[in-house]
Order: sequence, then C-alpha cells, then structure tokens
Amino acid sequence: MPSDKDDAGWKKFVWNSEKGELLGRTGGSWFKITLFYVIFYGCLAGVFIGTIQAMLQTLSLYKPTWQDRVAPPGLTHTPHDKAEVFFNTKEMETYLPYVKVMRDFLSQYDDEKQTDNMQFEDCGDQPGDYKNRGDLESDMGVRKACRFSKTLLGPCSGLDDPDYGFKQGKPCLIVKLNRIVNFRPKPPYSNDSIPEEAQHKVQAHVIPLYCTNKKEEDAGKIGEIKYYGIGEGFPLQYYPYYGKRLHPHYLQPLVALQFTNLTMNTELRIECKVFGENIYYNEKDRYQGRFDIKIQVNS
Repeated sequence: MPSDKDDAGWKKFVWNSEKGELLGRTGGSWFKITLFYVIFYGCLAGVFIGTIQAMLQTLSLYKPTWQDRVAPPGLTHTPHDKAEVFFNTKEMETYLPYVKVMRDFLSQYDDEKQTDNMQFEDCGDQPGDYKNRGDLESDMGVRKACRFSKTLLGPCSGLDDPDYGFKQGKPCLIVKLNRIVNFRPKPPYSNDSIPEEAQHKVQAHVIPLYCTNKKEEDAGKIGEIKYYGIGEGFPLQYYPYYGKRLHPHYLQPLVALQFTNLTMNTELRIECKVFGENIYYNEKDRYQGRFDIKIQVNS
C-alpha cells in the first residue's frame, strides 16, 4: 500500500541502517558539520566579546566619556504633578497628596540620616566656593557629601508646619537643580546678564533663583514669594557632584518657595529661572534651567 511505502521512506530518512545515516548524514559527517559550527560561532562570540572589552577600556567608571552635548541642568520642583497645583484650603483631601509628596521627598534630608561623619561633612550655612574633593579619576575613593539641614527651609521644612502652608493657602514648593556629573554651575558674570527685576538676587558663590508671573495679566496677583535656603539659591560648595559611585550620599541643595499672598480662586501661572554663566534655556525643553507651574488656591 502507498501509505506503507511512505512510512518506510520517512523512517529510512530518519535512520538508514544500511548506510548508517541519521537524517541523511553519517556519524563522520555530523561530527564535521558540528565542529565547523562550534568553531564558527565561537569565533563570532570571540569577536563580539573582544569588541565589547575594547570599548569598555575606553570608558571611565566615574564619568561619561563624552559630555560635549550634555545640556545644562534641569530645574525641577516638588510637588510635581503635571506642573499644576490646584487645591481647596477647606477640603483636606485636595491638598493631602501634595503634603505627602513633600514629606516623602524631604525625608532623605532628615538630620538623623546625616550623622555619619565618614559620609557627611558640614559645609556651612552661608554660600561658599566649590568644594574640591579631588579629580574623578583619583584614588581618593568615596567622597563625603555636604550636609543640608531641613531647618534651612524655614516654614517649608515641615518641622513646624506639617502641612507645608497648604492648609493656610500659603503653599510651599521645593526647587532643585538636577545632578550632572562633574558640572560646576557658574554664577552670572555681571548684573547686566540677567533681567533687571532679578538683579537683586545676584551674590557671590550662589546660583540665583527668581520666580515671577508668566503671563502679564497675572502681574500683581502673585503676591510676595519668600525664598528659603542657603543664599536663597544654589550655593557652590555643593558642587561638583562626583556621581553615584563616588558620591553615593550626595544631597542636592534645595530652595523652598512660599507663596504667601496668592489671589484666591484664580489660576495663576508662575515661571522660575536660575541664572548662571553656563546655564541656558531651550524653548523645546520646559525644564532646562527653568520651569513654569500653574497654581490655583480655592477657598
């Protein structure tokens, strides 16, 4: 029957006892082709591993090899929720999420977490020059980090007011410059390099921060903005940052903003900028050296 012949042909292809062939190849043939592919793929793997090892030899463990296209640091704020802060002072559930985010973020700055003198050092509560901790490639090992006490943030520290001003309709924001390995922000070289209304913020050894209304129609509605932190900006003694491997306990300096007299029941758009000789802005990146945020306090 045809089916018996087909079965016999298939079985003979799998194993031909007369010729000693498995799937059409003798044992010697299978050995040769297996050896060929082992050598072939072994050579490919060797070329790949060698290429990766050669590339790794050109990379530093401590800093990016190429930083020529690294943008200036971003300026970010907490709470950070779609760049909007909307709440009602009479409805606790509307501002509790912001309070929780603030509390969680500032927990890393608790004094009890900065007590180890092998990891932290005092860098002063007044603006100072860059803290020289050696070159990135030196054999100094892990570097100490400057302490930053929450008490520097005044009423926005959460120590005296656990609601960070939200309950009273005077909300706080925490502002920081993002980390860039080995970046040294430079203060403005002169008052003429920044807007006239922000020139009073310029002082030695500080990257100044200034906030104002984004839209002209909001002028006069923002009220007073209070700044808390070392020099009301970002002091140079906290720079440079040496990266996670060498600076694992690093704490960024913070600036707290408190809006003490916002016009109620009105959406307000506020823009904050830092100013420096090597800090630039990009219209395509809303957080490069600046940010804007919408705030509305209802009562």
